[in-house]
Amino acid sequence: MPLLTITHRTEYHYARPVAFGEHRVMLRPSDGHDLRMLQGSLVITPQPAALRWIHDVFGNSVAIATFDQRSTRLSFESTAIVEHHPSEEFALTPDDRAFFYPFLYDEEEYPDLEPFIRPQYGDPEGELSAWARGFLDDGAATRSFDILSRMTHGIRAGFSYRRRHAHGTQHPLDTLQTGSGTCRDFALLMIEALRRLGIAARFVSGYLFVHDDGAGGREGGHVGGGSTHAWVQVYLPSAGWIEFDPTNGIIGSRDLIRVAVARDPYQAIPLHGSYVGGADDFLRMDVRIAVASAEDAALAAVPA
Repeated sequence: MPLLTITHRTEYHYARPVAFGEHRVMLRPSDGHDLRMLQGSLVITPQPAALRWIHDVFGNSVAIATFDQRSTRLSFESTAIVEHHPSEEFALTPDDRAFFYPFLYDEEEYPDLEPFIRPQYGDPEGELSAWARGFLDDGAATRSFDILSRMTHGIRAGFSYRRRHAHGTQHPLDTLQTGSGTCRDFALLMIEALRRLGIAARFVSGYLFVHDDGAGGREGGHVGGGSTHAWVQVYLPSAGWIEFDPTNGIIGSRDLIRVAVARDPYQAIPLHGSYVGGADDFLRMDVRIAVASAEDAALAAVPA
């Protein structure tokens, strides 16, 4: 895969000058053996009084901005160039502990994995548990890969993707019952279903690279481009954390640029903060996101 350039601009507009509270920015791609951050910048207007970087409880990179002036506009523009080496689909052998389900986690790893195994959302009638068990083979041990692949592709084929402008992520039961949702909704549904099978899973926030077919169109059947994206990581003994994107049926990190991981979606919000003013002072929020090969991004920046 070529070098990728990611640009993310969020701009808030207000009817009159307002003051701003603390804003937390989680837009920096996460370095790892499959993803290397080569260059990055974060431009905030108006310029914050202070900007500091921290690593949160999950090791995610977070910028915290505070302000000392009022304005009718607040903008955040992040640019990153990354080198992406997507991991292929994982392969387990029958000798691996997690080849067949059910399997046991190592007793030394379990205390660290337990928060990602314990369900976080209610399922009073057992609907979500029953749906999760539907991906198991009847009367026989099931290959772990088959469960994960079936669920990933089952959500892709059986649910309708729709953008939703309301904040937050809907309850997994709402996604299951309506058969529709956003990428964040599908990720949370899969996470909670896997947790009910005793499989460790966590939420991932980042970006999706949608290939250009060379004729001005898009290929690959991906949905969710042009905005932040969400998917799932599953922990398997001998394989570690593996990426699954139920929105697009992707297994492995192909076309997925990871920014943050979390136990729950609310812990991986790309940008959030507050302002001091009237409720009617807020006019709108504009978001523009582009993920392109570095070569295409450079050509687009050259004036015609």
